[in-house]
Amino acid sequence: MKVALLGYGTVGVGVRQMLLASPTLEAGPVLVRPGKADESWKVTAMEEILDDGEVGAVVEVMGGVDAAYRYAKAALTAGRHFVTANKMLVAAHAPALAALAEEKGVAFLFGAACGGGVPFLHNLARAVGSGDDVTALGGILNGTCNYILDAMERRGQDFARALSGAQSLGYAEADPGADLSGLDALRKVVLGCAAAWGLLPTEGLLREGIESFTAADVAALAALGRRCRLMGRAEMQGGRLCALVEPTVCPAASPAAAVLENGNLAWYRAKNAGQITLLGQGAGRYPTASAVLRDLEGILEGERSMLPRGCRPCRAEGGLLRRRYYVRCPGSAAAALEAERHFEGEAGTARLLTAPMTPAAIHQWAAARRGAGEEIFFAAWEEEEC
Repeated sequence: MKVALLGYGTVGVGVRQMLLASPTLEAGPVLVRPGKADESWKVTAMEEILDDGEVGAVVEVMGGVDAAYRYAKAALTAGRHFVTANKMLVAAHAPALAALAEEKGVAFLFGAACGGGVPFLHNLARAVGSGDDVTALGGILNGTCNYILDAMERRGQDFARALSGAQSLGYAEADPGADLSGLDALRKVVLGCAAAWGLLPTEGLLREGIESFTAADVAALAALGRRCRLMGRAEMQGGRLCALVEPTVCPAASPAAAVLENGNLAWYRAKNAGQITLLGQGAGRYPTASAVLRDLEGILEGERSMLPRGCRPCRAEGGLLRRRYYVRCPGSAAAALEAERHFEGEAGTARLLTAPMTPAAIHQWAAARRGAGEEIFFAAWEEEEC
């Protein structure tokens, strides 16, 4: 199968190199910006790809939403299989693209959009396709944040230095806001929900990033035998869905705490299979390219969709779960929280473990206190060795 490529950045270069080495796939034309077509196989118009009758699949690794969506619709309408590593595109338009692919009898796959080389969505979709009932999913889904947290814990770096290191290694963008705020990880949780339950949550999502995490928090958690990781979670209860991303404090001996550098750890729990956990590189040229090739090989084997039929947008509910939270806040703010334990804190600062409460409640409390100008850090307290 001849494969055309949209985008020739870090991942695009890796995909083309792997296509050239593949015994079953052929590297086709590559769409680049005007003025960048310095090789015979580079083109600057989508029409040049679609006019090539030998192209059987189109891979999108250019990023963004609007242009990528236009190209995706054009490829599917023309009867070409479509594979993407673009989480933003899938989170915004998955139901429409899946319906168009089904109408045209072609594939729409996006395994590389979550977890890089970790075959999370791939295995999740196969579990659902085999008839298993997924009840929950989640994990460490952003390598940038994991690198920063690991650097602060193991190397004693402050937040700014750890972020600078992530940027110098290419893990973080010049504007790392989507990573640090948890937005990138939340988009991946949304994709997991779509693959597991045919639901694409667009409202009611809860998100807390790592911007408030400090070196003092590292030391305080270490004294408790804990480490912090940014973790996503989605859970289905009685047809209702909760989906969120939060810092989570885990036992230092837990598998999650052992995920270092820019690694990812993704898991799902199913009625028949139990809990399945996958660990690997969450980003980078070749890990992501390998996931793209995995989808292309899946097409040759007959795979056509990663979504249950009729995937639709939905509202998530932040009141379904009850969790304990580790909180650092001004002493005056602590009275509003029911505490099970108090820990030693700096002068004027309270550190505590709350009684079980809903994620919606802690997020609302933190937003209100921050609105009053107070510095707050909170993280889910993981009882098990997550």
